[in-house]
Amino acid sequence: MLQSLASNSCVRLIQGHKSTWYFVSLVLGYLLYLIFGAVVFSSVELPYEDLLRQDLRAMKKQFLQENECLSEERLERFLMKALDASNYGVSILNNASSNWNWDFTSALFFASTVLSTTGYGHTAPLSDGGKAFCIIYSVIGIPFTLLFLTAVVQRIMVFSTRRPVMYIHTRWGLSKPLVAIVHATLLAMISVSCFFLIPAAIFSALEENWNFLESFYFCFISLSTIGLGDYVPGEAANQRFRELYKVGITVYLILGLIVMLVVLETFCELQQLKQLRKMFYLKKEKPHDRLAILEHDHLSFTTVSNRALTHREDKTQPFVSVPALSSPNDDPMIQ
Repeated sequence: MLQSLASNSCVRLIQGHKSTWYFVSLVLGYLLYLIFGAVVFSSVELPYEDLLRQDLRAMKKQFLQENECLSEERLERFLMKALDASNYGVSILNNASSNWNWDFTSALFFASTVLSTTGYGHTAPLSDGGKAFCIIYSVIGIPFTLLFLTAVVQRIMVFSTRRPVMYIHTRWGLSKPLVAIVHATLLAMISVSCFFLIPAAIFSALEENWNFLESFYFCFISLSTIGLGDYVPGEAANQRFRELYKVGITVYLILGLIVMLVVLETFCELQQLKQLRKMFYLKKEKPHDRLAILEHDHLSFTTVSNRALTHREDKTQPFVSVPALSSPNDDPMIQ
């Protein structure tokens, strides 16, 4: 008996807080996914890092042996200075000295990466004034960009998703959820082809040291706004039409980001995903439910008040109603 009562209480507790349990499982799943990613990245990349460290130490040792007049301390200071400059996008190599990081097209490309929160990190402001302006520019520009993207995506969604789905649904009488799923799949395939596969092939042809995988990797890292900065196009020393190339990449990033948001919004409007999201959300009390509760409370209060008033009136009235006699002859007993 006690076991059955305990099991019933547990079931009622779980069902009463179902959304909370779903949310806890979501948090645990996310933490496990983070740990899984850390384990995989560490196991894959750590051996390559160790090998690169060993190669650099061997090259440094060989260089010092071949140049005995140079001390290790002077070499360390020189390398540290060069690496600090490289972190700001300035290279001391002869073949990279002709590329300026802050001409107009490069600055335009940098501004687009800041506003889109991509932030490759290959170029950064050098002066204190540039850093201060970057903060102010970002504080104003990032919300402005979000407003701009939201307005553009909202208008595109009408013509790219809502009207086609409704037209097919009303024209051929197909199920609206089925039409929405097929449409979202086709839209995702077209977007991947136009903004990942084809640009990756173009980048692999224009960039000498990039293969197709590296080009596809750059497209994904850029349009997902991850922006690691390990691959940045247009930075080669012998890059032809570098200014025009930078402008084209800027346009590609803005258009690609808009398309990615349209695809994500299309999938978010699917009925199945809406139901999935509701599993993890807190249930909100609807306005009409509140109105119904208030009306029910008002009716209950009115009913109780009426009953109390009726009961009070019943107490003040006599139990038997005796008619008034105008004369003794009217009494039926006498008659």
